[in-house]
This record gives sequence, structure tokens and C-alpha cells, in this order.
Amino acid sequence: MKIYNTLTRKKEEFIPVVEGQVSMYTCGPTVYNYIHVGNARPIVIFDTLRRFFIYRGYEVKYISNFTDIDDRIISKANEENTTFKEISERYIEAFMNDTKGLNVYEEKTIHPKATEFIQPMIEFIEALIEKDAAYNIDGNVYFNINSAKDYGKLSKKNIEDLLSGARVEVSDEKQNPMDFALWKKAKEGEPSWESPWGLGRPGWHIECSVMARTLVGDTIDIHAGGDDLQFPHHENEIAQSETLTEKPFANYWMHNAMLNVENQKMSKSVGNFFTVKEIAEEFDLEILRFFLLSAHYRSPINFTREIMHQMENALERIYNGKKNLEYLLEKAEDRELNEEEDNHLKEIEKFKEEFIESMEDDLNTADAIAAVFELVKYANTNINEKNSRKFIHKTYDLLMELCNVLGILNKKEEILEEEIVELIKKRTEARKNKDFKLADEIRDILKEKGIVLEDTQEGVKWKRV
Repeated sequence: MKIYNTLTRKKEEFIPVVEGQVSMYTCGPTVYNYIHVGNARPIVIFDTLRRFFIYRGYEVKYISNFTDIDDRIISKANEENTTFKEISERYIEAFMNDTKGLNVYEEKTIHPKATEFIQPMIEFIEALIEKDAAYNIDGNVYFNINSAKDYGKLSKKNIEDLLSGARVEVSDEKQNPMDFALWKKAKEGEPSWESPWGLGRPGWHIECSVMARTLVGDTIDIHAGGDDLQFPHHENEIAQSETLTEKPFANYWMHNAMLNVENQKMSKSVGNFFTVKEIAEEFDLEILRFFLLSAHYRSPINFTREIMHQMENALERIYNGKKNLEYLLEKAEDRELNEEEDNHLKEIEKFKEEFIESMEDDLNTADAIAAVFELVKYANTNINEKNSRKFIHKTYDLLMELCNVLGILNKKEEILEEEIVELIKKRTEARKNKDFKLADEIRDILKEKGIVLEDTQEGVKWKRV
């Protein structure tokens, strides 16, 4: 597989540290609010990469952290007159609900919390101080940026450029304005932990370095996240980790491009800010996952309701292909494949090859999805009730196999209550008879029961709300 490495700015053949194993670390959320649609992009993208590695036979160790102590969490707790722990636990639970809706493979995900690694962080900082790479000023410990080799190598800027263009914490006590906090002295009333430098709490950047090293080792295979994390977060992770270990912190760095809403940067002030929780009230989150995979991860993507409806229809076509194959499986006869079916299977196998080739080319999910559509189209055109069950099953299994890698097509068809089915039938009959008053009355009754109808060219569709 070839991966575009942000560090080298080129595609490279992926070679893991340990043959047959992959370690992945993605920066998770600071848990003080619900995740928004932009946060969902790296979550879905790198979950799909993890799924593909598993599909190709790798054993994957996948880590996504929770920053559960932070200024914003403390501020939120103070606003609500509660504890930082109550805030963080609330939004961790919300995150897990959202990722379940996005069909993220959570069973094998390791979710370390920053507050669970305070002691390893202290030991990490002490080791940096011993190497003269960090210094303590009255309980605040800073990383000495001048001790880092090649600082800026990820973002491809020199320190002067970064100084003029970056948002850095201003402090008179720093030796260099670019030095960043490893440990913050406790303020009155804030959560804090004992340390050699007094009561305090860790800085943001230190947690990922420590958690990755503790859970994987000095060098991880892939470190991933959004483009906005390249500087300062990932740059600072590299600086502190490689200064301490004198080894590469990660061999491959992957960053997804940003998501816009209605062709604008997402912003609460503009009114185009949507949480995943809010989107779930209007769309099934599988549609959001499908949308996020519809473009290459390094390309910007634009979120609109119109595009989401297009994605809903596109995903429905794949579901219809699945349903058609399931219908044919019930009708097909048990027999061995004939020559024509053997030839069809050879053609169908080409779609699998195209899918794998696309995914191995720097996770090109857009082209991989195109291969799935081609498979569905071929099946719709060339498979009918006269084909053998064995042939249809092989086609069906391949469709499910490829869609499982993408994390889609996982919904089981919901069976409606008999009363609801009868109401939908009566409404359809009323529309045929041009009794639109009765049809509207039935629609309102169904809406009260949590069923919303949509009249389409393919017939009446329904969904629960």
C-alpha cells in the first residue's frame, strides 16, 4: 500500500515497524462539547484505513485519545457549577453514541484518557529536563524549542515563519516565544495533580506523545489527524518525542483536508455550525459516513443538505442492489456454476481488484466506491432468477465484503408494524384515487407515530424520526 506521508510530501510504500502489524494513533476530541461534522471526517477516514488494513490481513492496534482535562473543560464545568470529570464523561458518552451511528469499529479501539497517564507524563517531562530540553519556571515547565532538531519539518516552515504566523501562548517567563508548556502550574480552584514542580496539570501536546509511547513504543507506524493539527500540535509532539528518544516518533503522518459547510468555513457566528448529533436528527449517520468517504481524504469537501440528499439516494442504490440479490437468492436453484456464470465471476472479480487497487493508492475511497457501484450495476444487468444460488451468493458476498471495508451497508432492514404497513397502503390507494385529503390525513397520522413518508420516482419511502 502507498501512503502520502505529510512529513516527506510524497507517496511512500507502507512498511510497518513490525511485519504483519500496524500501530495507528489518531488525535481524539477534547471532550467539552459534542463533535461537529468536521470532527467526523478524520474519525471516519482513519477508521476506514484501519478496516482496510484488517481486510488485507494486518493486526491493527488503533488508538484514539480523549483529552479530558483542558481549559475549555474547566470553563464549562465552572459555567455549570459541576466537575471537570462530569463534563468529560458526559461528552465521552456522547462521542461514543455518535461514533456508533457512524459505524466506527469501536470494539478494538483503545481510548486512553489524559488523566490516566499523569505519572508517565511527569516521568517524560523529568527526562526532558535532564536532557536540558525543558525548564521549570515557578511551577510552569516549558519545552526548549532550541533543543529540537529540524523543528518545523512537518509543517515545512522555519521557526521565524512560525513565530510570525502561529498562535502561541504569550508569556514573559519563556526563554523563547515558541517554547510550549509541558506542565502548567495550578491556578486557584482548578483540578491539579502533585508533581516535582508543585501542583499542576499537563499541557496539551505532552499527552499524545506519552500515550503513544506508553501504549506502542518509541516509534508508531501511522499518526493521523486533520490538517489543522499539523501545527502546533503534531509539530510539538515530534519535537518533544524525538528529542527524548532520538528516534522517529511516527514513520508516516497522514492528514485529512478540511470540511466546509455551504462553501464556507464552519463557524457558529456564520450559522453553519452543525454537530453530528444535530445531523442525526435529519439524516441517518450512515449517509454522513458515505458522504465523508465520497471524496479523497486529502481533498477539501463541501457539506450541504442537497449533497447529503444526493448521498442518501446514491447509498440507496447500493442497498437496492443488495436487496435485489437477496430476492434472487430466495428464487435461485441449487446447482453448480455453468460456463457463463464462471465468465461472469471473472468479470465480477475485476471490481474487487479495482477496489483494492484504489484503496492501496493512498486510501482512494472515491474510486473504491465507484468500483462498488460498477459491481452493483453489473449484478443488476447480468443476474436473474435463472442463475444458480452459488453464483448469486458469490456476488452478494463480494458486495458485502467490499462495503464492510467502507463501513457501509450494515443496516438490517427494519420490519414495520402491521398497522403502519396498512396505513401506508391506504395512503397509496388514496393517492391513486386522487383522494389527496385522505392521503394527507394518513400522512399526518403516520408522522405522529414517528414515520415520515417521501414520495419518489421509485415509490414511497419511509423513515423513523
